[in-house]
Amino acid sequence: MGQPVTVIEKQSTRPGVVRYEINRAITGTGHEYYRSIDDAQGDKPADRLARMLFERGGVTAVHVNANVITVHLADGSPPSGIKPMIEDLFLYYRDGVVPEVPSGTVG
Repeated sequence: MGQPVTVIEKQSTRPGVVRYEINRAITGTGHEYYRSIDDAQGDKPADRLARMLFERGGVTAVHVNANVITVHLADGSPPSGIKPMIEDLFLYYRDGVVPEVPSGTVG
């Protein structure tokens, strides 16, 4: 269930900064800025994405504005693996995952 996100990865003119343009807005018209995993404690899509990126490692900051995600990488850290993380952000049932059936349902 869910749909993959279409992602275009663009290198910035600033070293260590990569922008990702996606086919849906994940912050509405506002923006979110995360300096660490501690800033990403909510449950909004941008919060979840920021947590995943910080847990990946090599990320020093994340900024999300509507459909543009800007990732600041630690010195020398490559952006490998970030694009697939964003593409799979809204996929809930992946290969090998068995959906739970809520208790008390008639089947």
